[in-house]
Amino acid sequence: MKINNNIPALITNKQLLKNENSLAKTMERLSSGFKINHAADDPSGMAISGKMRAQIDGLDRSSRNANDGISVLQTADGALNEVTSMIQRMNELAVQAANGITGQEDKEAIQNEIDSLKEEIDRIATSTEFNTKKLLDGSINTRIYAEHISRQQASKEVSAGQYNLKIDSAATHANIASTKSWEDLGPITAAQAGTIEINGAVAEIKEGMTGQEVYEAIRNASEIGEVNVSEYGDHGEHVIVFDSVAYGSEAEITISFSNNDLATAFGLAPEFTSVGTNAQVTLDRTSAFSNQATYTTDGNKITITDAGGFEISFLADAGYTGDVNMNVTDVGPMDLQIGANEGQYMTVRIPAMDTEHMYIDDVDVTTVNGAMRALDKIGDALNYINKARAELGAYQNRLESSVSSLDETSENMTAALSRISDADMAKEMTEYTKFNVLSQSSTSALSQANELPQLALQLLQ
Repeated sequence: MKINNNIPALITNKQLLKNENSLAKTMERLSSGFKINHAADDPSGMAISGKMRAQIDGLDRSSRNANDGISVLQTADGALNEVTSMIQRMNELAVQAANGITGQEDKEAIQNEIDSLKEEIDRIATSTEFNTKKLLDGSINTRIYAEHISRQQASKEVSAGQYNLKIDSAATHANIASTKSWEDLGPITAAQAGTIEINGAVAEIKEGMTGQEVYEAIRNASEIGEVNVSEYGDHGEHVIVFDSVAYGSEAEITISFSNNDLATAFGLAPEFTSVGTNAQVTLDRTSAFSNQATYTTDGNKITITDAGGFEISFLADAGYTGDVNMNVTDVGPMDLQIGANEGQYMTVRIPAMDTEHMYIDDVDVTTVNGAMRALDKIGDALNYINKARAELGAYQNRLESSVSSLDETSENMTAALSRISDADMAKEMTEYTKFNVLSQSSTSALSQANELPQLALQLLQ
């Protein structure tokens, strides 16, 4: 029997401390709900759960990003729906103007409404935005930087790079130059009196009219006939010059005089026709253009296409010949982060939806052939906007699928994380009961062990 070292008490105290530590850990798990509260609890599990929590948070944020992207696309599509309605109204007005019973004053009234519709389309294109980010002005489309061109557009299949070409010859107007100036005309004699028909628009030339009055009459008719009239030729000679408003092979001027004397006064044949030419281009195959790339021209408008939906279009500056070096960049398109990791994004491109990029900015039904030409341009504009809206719909459907996938993945990863880090409450409660009882038992045993040295007093009695 020893009193300096109470071995039973030491052994019992060690077990009591062990049970109390186990009980404390069990109570911590029960109160926190986590199986892993400290790195020492499960080092590998702590590392895995930490990465999984970051991944789950990223997936949840990506899902909200995708929903925000859907809202952006719905905003853009809603605006384009109204633009579509206005273009369809313009088509209806062009059909009305093309009817033979529609007079010139009626056409001018129709044109007033068309001009208002064009202004509203441009307003929507420049003002539609989401969170201050403009959607329809072309700022979130592929950017093309180049000189001597405008209205440049690239399809989503066009990759970033340097695309070079040379404009060998510029598009030209249809052109007719008389050999006389308006000062040489008049007063109009009885033999010269008659009519001049300019692309179907009639100028009435009456006896006694001065040269100035004749010039005014043909200028008014030319405006309706889609022709510009000027007083000087290409080399500065003082003559009356007729130039078509449009460029290219579709641009034509036909001038007819009702009598030979009137034609002679202008120094022209009784009937004269001129047709413009389209631009001619050479693609630089050493640049990013492939050997399969081809081009078409419509006046100054140049469109380059290739396999797989590749398309670049632009309007060359009037009269320019020479090199055009286009730098196509990745700047502009909107990247939606729809994944938890780097590089997991979706690129959205929305082309410019203003009247210039749809080539309806110059629609004019008051001219002789303006209504028919307007129908053609408006038809192309409808195709343009329908293609853009179809792409928006495809983007939206993809984002909706992304949201479903992200939510499903987040749910599954949360379940996996729960199996690693969450406490099993039933098991922990069982452990708590066990260690609670053991602690009480150890406390009682320690009390008994502490009484053993008291027995030594009996030996001294």
